[in-house]
Amino acid sequence: MTVRLPPVPADSTDPDLAPVFDVFRDAGRDVPLLYRTLGNSPAMLRAWTGMAWPLRHDATSPRGLRELLIMRVAQLTVASFEWVSHWDMAVEYGITVEQLEQLDRWQDSDLFDADERAALALADELTSGLEVADGTWAALAERFPPGELVELVLTVSFYACVSRALHALELNQVDDADPRLAALTAGGSTGAGDGSSSAPSG
Repeated sequence: MTVRLPPVPADSTDPDLAPVFDVFRDAGRDVPLLYRTLGNSPAMLRAWTGMAWPLRHDATSPRGLRELLIMRVAQLTVASFEWVSHWDMAVEYGITVEQLEQLDRWQDSDLFDADERAALALADELTSGLEVADGTWAALAERFPPGELVELVLTVSFYACVSRALHALELNQVDDADPRLAALTAGGSTGAGDGSSSAPSG
């Protein structure tokens, strides 16, 4: 696979990379390609994980809901690596395969509850239009406390950043035969179009 930046070797002994790389190496897991690529700038990799990991592990809003938002951002930005990487995590935390298959038409689907619909409206508006309508925000504020609103906004915003980094670094290559890509393609034409593998992308 051709990439724009050479990834740092997973067995790098650079002490500045150890705080991130050792999380994976100590667990007997591969260091994700995205992290190895960002490892060309160790300080930026640490900043990246300093946002990504708390969003994943320390937030109080439902993890499944956040994974649903990540999948919608990946769909809107046609980020195939992000889509494949987070599919299993979304399912693990309660999002159904049927929901993912209908995510491109969530507005017309009866598979999404009121909380999910309010959050998906946020994802659509913030990702594609870069603004959130007052009515959309009011619907969110009725359902989520302030701290969780911050988490939802940052999840959408950060994973839009992930998508754009993947596009810029040309890290969106995945197996074209992966059946999960059919649902991504279905939604790609409805989104911004501006243009992982079990390892986390973000």
